[in-house]
This record gives sequence, C-alpha cells and structure tokens, in this order.
Amino acid sequence: MLLAEQRSAVCAYARRMVADGLVVGTSGNVSAREGDLVAVTPTGVAYESLTAEDVPVVDLQGSVVDGELRPTSELPMHLSVYREARDPDDVPIGAVVHTHSVHATAVSTVAEEVPPIHYIMATIGPSVRVATYATYGTTELAEAMLTALEGRRGCLLANHGTVTYGADLAGAYDRAQQLEWACQLWLLARSAGNPRLLPPAEIEHVVDKLRGYGQRPRS
Repeated sequence: MLLAEQRSAVCAYARRMVADGLVVGTSGNVSAREGDLVAVTPTGVAYESLTAEDVPVVDLQGSVVDGELRPTSELPMHLSVYREARDPDDVPIGAVVHTHSVHATAVSTVAEEVPPIHYIMATIGPSVRVATYATYGTTELAEAMLTALEGRRGCLLANHGTVTYGADLAGAYDRAQQLEWACQLWLLARSAGNPRLLPPAEIEHVVDKLRGYGQRPRS
C-alpha cells in the first residue's frame, strides 16, 4: 500500500484528537508527507472507524493518486503548509495538524495574538498569531494562515481553530496540545487580571535551550 506508514499514523492521530478533546466528531484533520505525496484524513468519515485504506494519498497539487475517498475539505490549507511554509530552523515539514480545540478557538474570537505567557510557546514562536477569518476549505483561508505562520510553527484561525506543523505527526500533534494548553492558561490568567508576560529575550533564550532538549544518543 502506498505510504502505508503515513496512512496508519494519520488514522492513529485522528483518533487521538477525538480522545484528547481537540476535536468533536469529524472536525479537524491531520496529514503526513513523504516526498511529493501526502496522506490526509478523508472528509466526513468518523475517526473511530477510519482505516489506513480509507486515507487518501494526494500529490502536492491536490490530485488523488491512491485511495477511494475524497480528502478533507481543508486540503488547500495542508498543501499550502507543505508547499510554502518554512520552519524557522529550516527543518523539513512532514506533518500538519488542524484542530477545533475549545480554548484555542475561544481565544481566536477575542484576540489577534497570543502573547508569550509561558515559555512553552517558544516551541511555536515568539507569540502565536491569529489568522484573519475566511470560510473553511478556501484558498483565502490558506493564504491567511500562511501569513500568520510566518516565522512560526503554528497559529490560530479566527473563529475556527488551530494549525500546527512539525517534522512528523508526533511533533505537530505535541504543538497542537501545547497550544491548546497555553490558550487555556491565557484565558484563565486574563479572567483573574493582567498576566505578566515573558520578555522577547527570554523567549529567544528558551528557543536556544529547546534545540538541545531531550535525550541524546550515548557516545
């Protein structure tokens, strides 16, 4: 099966979005890239019953090259990330996650940017921008998203949800979770008063520290 590993991962992370409360029903979508091909969730299929064979494979222009089901209506957004977005560290983009998580979507209705309220936001950028609203599934939404993603690894979509990307689905999904948590924190802090923000120099410092974060192979 073409892109068998990526199609299986798409199924697993689509189901995980539901279990983790990042989407409801068939909302939200995920994709994984290998070369010039992308495995992406199909439109209108319940994730709990999704199988690898159900996951369509498309090229970077959006033509289906394998699979019987139609891709998600948000395919233009996914393909725009792969074709045009650039990781701040020039890491190849291998996966995209789009959620409708509650706190992040709530923030997208009241703010133009999520400020650096916590150092974990450095995994995405100095701040998280909110893309201008456009109808779902349109090139206008994809273009607004790309503007908000400049220099960032994720953004909010006004009155809609979130988009994050990574080298693989594990990385993209982790950023989606961290973004939802940061937005929940921001809402809670704002409800209590005016939260203190981290200065830009500290965010830059954390960015440098995160480059060496995690386990390294033993010599």
